[in-house]
Amino acid sequence: RVSFMNNQKPQKPTLSGQRFKTRKRDEKERFDPTQFQDCIIQGLSETGTDLEAVAKFLDASGAKLDYRRYAETLFDILVAGGMLAPGGTLADDMTRTNVCVFAAQEDLETMQAFAQVFNKLIRRYKYLEKGFEDEVKKLLLFLKGFSESERNKLAMLTGILLANGTLNASILNSLYNENLVKEGVSAAFAVKLFKSWINEKDINAVAVSLRKVNMDNRLMELFPANKQSVEHFSKYFTEAGLKELSEYVRNQQSIGARKELQKELQEQMSRGDPFKDIILYVKEEMKKNNISEQTVVAIIWSSVMSTVEWNKKEELVAEQAIKHLKQYSPLLAAFTTQGQSELTLLLKIQEYCYDNIHFMKAFQKIVVLFYKAEVLSEEPILKWYKDAHLAKGKSVFLEQMKKFVEWLKNAEEGEQQGFVLGG
Repeated sequence: RVSFMNNQKPQKPTLSGQRFKTRKRDEKERFDPTQFQDCIIQGLSETGTDLEAVAKFLDASGAKLDYRRYAETLFDILVAGGMLAPGGTLADDMTRTNVCVFAAQEDLETMQAFAQVFNKLIRRYKYLEKGFEDEVKKLLLFLKGFSESERNKLAMLTGILLANGTLNASILNSLYNENLVKEGVSAAFAVKLFKSWINEKDINAVAVSLRKVNMDNRLMELFPANKQSVEHFSKYFTEAGLKELSEYVRNQQSIGARKELQKELQEQMSRGDPFKDIILYVKEEMKKNNISEQTVVAIIWSSVMSTVEWNKKEELVAEQAIKHLKQYSPLLAAFTTQGQSELTLLLKIQEYCYDNIHFMKAFQKIVVLFYKAEVLSEEPILKWYKDAHLAKGKSVFLEQMKKFVEWLKNAEEGEQQGFVLGG
């Protein structure tokens, strides 16, 4: 073993110290946007303000210049005329160009022409998509560093690019920056942005884009916490000429409040809370969120019907439904104080019985029960029968109601209580 160890080859000495000479290919290319900026600015000064020529120059330059590495510099120049320092100011010692968004005229037509430049560039070099999105997010955070006119132009351009799909609505997250919101910059910017966005498309297309990125319920965050009310939002944007946006937010708020009300109602019912407490809670919510009685009675009906595991046998389900609904009739009666609410409830019952096949034969029994429990009254039932019913299962339900309706029309008031449930 000893001799084996001694026969090992001696280790070669290792080189230590500094390497003075490096091969070109071993050197990492230094990040130097200055040279890139000079090339772009020189090219733009040669094209002048002809945006068609600008688009052609940018298209051709992509083959020679490293757009992937210098995307931020490229977009800074096209928007602000030169490289932006943190905060949004242009460095004094840098060369700059007037062929940019900020130096252009402040009108929609000019911004539409600039949007085309960005569209063509990003369509040609798809890898710039992400860089452009990051650039716009950054520019929105820099808004305070720009003049009012520069902000307006950027807002119009952003709205157009959101409308044509070049940008994703998630970039709007930058507008929720605390300082921008506090100083009113975000809301003022949003006015111009939404005007140009809606001008290119319509409020429905805007709503779809916002919903895709879960931004549809966040628009009130454009205002400080103490001003985040539907009333304030509505007043601000209506006065700015964006009534459709105000109505959209009001509607969104109402949908949210209705969903919340239904969820809470179902929890209260499953706990078996007293009706007087439930009624009090619902009335407070109606007042607070401006929810109509018709909307509430529809919510109560679907909540009442969803708290039960219904029997699958048609002959047993009617009996089960009558027992269950008799118990909840005082709750429904509290919210059928108007004829229109009663009619809404009748239509909801019709829809439910049609959609749930086992209930088809139970419709008349439910209506008679509610008539006896003073949830429904004579006039709305007759109106429903005559011309206010839905098309769903119409012939079946009208046939079921025929005898009861005749009885309602003919019986003396003193005799009306004599109609047999389900008769």
